[in-house]
Amino acid sequence: MTQGDGELDSLVRKRIRALRVAQGWSLEELATRAHLSQSSLSRIENGQRRLALDQLVVLARALDTTLDQLVETATDDVVTSPMIDNTRGQMRWTVKAEPGMSVVRQRITEPPPENPARMRAHPGHEWLVVLSGTAILMLGHNRIRLETNQAAEFPTMMPHAIGADSGPCEVLGIFDRDARRSHQRDGDGGNAQDAPE
Repeated sequence: MTQGDGELDSLVRKRIRALRVAQGWSLEELATRAHLSQSSLSRIENGQRRLALDQLVVLARALDTTLDQLVETATDDVVTSPMIDNTRGQMRWTVKAEPGMSVVRQRITEPPPENPARMRAHPGHEWLVVLSGTAILMLGHNRIRLETNQAAEFPTMMPHAIGADSGPCEVLGIFDRDARRSHQRDGDGGNAQDAPE
């Protein structure tokens, strides 16, 4: 094994442990999820057992990541350019560190809908910050005014919509996997009536 291979081996083992700890899981819990014995998992994390491809695939799945992300070594792509959608006034970045999450910057010019039937609810969680202007977040029966630099975080099972208040505003939103999927499934990409996607 070359020095580079040894460094990758060590990196993968550290990632497995770090992902397990980040989930708050014990060795036993991850071992159960990955259908491994607790002692095998412990030896994998400690470098006392050879890393086998079939086990890495199972561990990646159990840790809700991909094999590619578990073994990636490139560090030269730390700068990411956004995908730009001029028709919706959006810029979108994919969050590499958190598979399934995305960040969207959106310019909103329309007020939020007055009709509660136009608000949406779906699985997921959203966080947004107002970059400029003033936004109105409709959340259930509440009308929340968000000034520049104020943020809001909410579960998206609560009916919600966002719009501008007295002129355009720009917001930056972070969407977890479920919230992003719901917006993509609806195919609208987030407009003035919806929280930005």
